[in-house]
Amino acid sequence: MTLQAIKWNKADGKLEILDQTLLPATTSYIQVKGVKDGWNVINKMQVRGAPAIAIVGSLSVAVEILQHPNYEDKKALFQTIKDNMNYLVTARPTAVNMNKAANFFTEIADYLSYSDEFTLSQMKDEFIDRIDKMLMDDIKDNKAIGKFGADEILRNVPEGSSVRVLTHCNTGSLATAGYGTALGVIRSLHERGRLEHVYCTETRPYNQGARLTAYELVHDNIPATLICDDMVAALMKTKQITAVVVGADRIAANGDTANKIGTYQIAILAKYHDVPFYVAAPLTSIDLNMSNGDQIIIEERSEQEMTHMNDKRIAAEGITCWNPAFDVTPTSLITGIIMNTGVSKPSDGSDFILKYSALTINPRS
Repeated sequence: MTLQAIKWNKADGKLEILDQTLLPATTSYIQVKGVKDGWNVINKMQVRGAPAIAIVGSLSVAVEILQHPNYEDKKALFQTIKDNMNYLVTARPTAVNMNKAANFFTEIADYLSYSDEFTLSQMKDEFIDRIDKMLMDDIKDNKAIGKFGADEILRNVPEGSSVRVLTHCNTGSLATAGYGTALGVIRSLHERGRLEHVYCTETRPYNQGARLTAYELVHDNIPATLICDDMVAALMKTKQITAVVVGADRIAANGDTANKIGTYQIAILAKYHDVPFYVAAPLTSIDLNMSNGDQIIIEERSEQEMTHMNDKRIAAEGITCWNPAFDVTPTSLITGIIMNTGVSKPSDGSDFILKYSALTINPRS
C-alpha cells in the first residue's frame, strides 16, 4: 500500500496533510482548517509536488465553505471562491497546476452562480463534489501515466529483460493524490517484475530525493539506491541506466519543461550518454499560454535552505546565495512526455503543439 499524503473526508469536511518537512524522521499529519492554512502548508512546503499543491489548495477552499456555511447568496459564495483561489495561486508561482485549478473552479463557481438549476445549497454541494472528484481523478491519471511510461520504456529493451531507472526529486504519493507520476512509472515497472533497480538523487538543497523519494521506495520495498546530485555522470557511465524519468511543474506549449532544480543538467548528461530522458506529468501540467520555457517564472527560495541543515549553519558566514527552486529543460533534450493520455515525442515541439493545443476544459461537463 502506497503512502497517503492527503487525508480528506467530505462528510465532515476534515482535511489533513502529511507534514513532509518532518520526513523521514517523523510521520505527522496537520489539519488544514481553511484557505489560510492551505496557503501556509503550500508555501512552507509541508505539502509539495505540483498535483498535490493543486489538490490541497482546492480542498482547502472546500473546507472553508463547509466551515463557514453562511453566505448571503450565490454571488457572495462565488466571490469568496474566486478570491480564495486567486490567493492560493500566490503561495508558489512556478507550478501551473494550482493556477489551472483556480481558473477551472472559478469558472465552475461562476456557472453555478448564474444557473437557475442550482440553489445556494445545491451550488455548495455541487462545487465541493467537483473538488472531491479531482482527488479521485488524480490517482486514476497517475496509474495511466505509470502504464504508458512502463510500456514506453520496455518497448525499447529486449523482451523479458529488466531495467535500471534514474529519477530526480519526489514525484510519488507524497507529490500527488496517490501512486505518483514519474514514481508511478517506476511503480508500474516494479509491479510487472521488470525493474532491476532505481537510483534517486538527493535533490539538494531541500533533499526531496533523500528525505521523500527514498522514504517511499523503502516503504514499498522497491530496490533502490540513493546517490548525491553530483554523481549522475559517473552513474550513467558505469551502471548502464536504461532511462531517466522525472516529473514536471509546468510544461510550455513547445514541450520545454520546468522541474526541480538539477533536472536540466541531468537531461544534458542523459543526452551525452545516450540515455532516454522522459518527463511524466498529467495534462494539467501543460501551460499553453506559455509558448516556451523562457517565459516560465522560476521561484527563488530562502538562502537558509542552502546555508543551514537541521537549523545548523554549514556555509561560511557572509557568503551570498542563489537558490532557484526549478530549472527549465528544453524540448530538444526530452525523449518523450508521458501523460495520462499517452506519450508525446516533442523532439522539435511541433508534434506536442499539434496534439495538445486544442485542449479545453469545460466547467459544465
